[in-house]
Amino acid sequence: MNRFLIIMLFIVLTETSTQMISAQTCKPSGNIQGRKPPPGECNTENDSECCVQGKFYTTYACSPSVTSATKAKLTINSFQKGGDGGGPSECDNQYHSNDTPVVALSTGWYKGGSRCHKFITINGNGRSVRAMVVDECDSTRGCDADHDYQPPCPNNIVDGSKAVWKALGVSKDNWGDLDVTWSE
Repeated sequence: MNRFLIIMLFIVLTETSTQMISAQTCKPSGNIQGRKPPPGECNTENDSECCVQGKFYTTYACSPSVTSATKAKLTINSFQKGGDGGGPSECDNQYHSNDTPVVALSTGWYKGGSRCHKFITINGNGRSVRAMVVDECDSTRGCDADHDYQPPCPNNIVDGSKAVWKALGVSKDNWGDLDVTWSE
């Protein structure tokens, strides 16, 4: 009987420790204070948020673990020149058409560019689409000219072009924020 209790206690403690470690794998790494953008310097295409003077924004150096069905928030971004995505894409220093299924991933998932030009599959709204990773949705910095005076991205973002949203069959009036899963 004692042996059974010891084994059960060991299993419970191991499971509890595993859950605690999993929950602690990606915590905020800090915050930055917002600065008011110069007039006309924050592009609000696709309802993009502009930084607010004095507001603190959470930063992350990590993202949740990648699985065969990684949970994420799909947001919308223009990868075209003059769009709300700011400068050219990190992967190739190029702009990309809104008619091409491309994405930016939060900093932790972007992995310093190791996912550049690789395809991921995004599942949402009962459909799926393959999109190429071309950019980072920076979770560590923001509120500056390099980031179009927009706040840092949360750590669970797949920022998709209009082509991604169209392929998922989401009506245009609902573009902007959708719970999805993705995989490599």
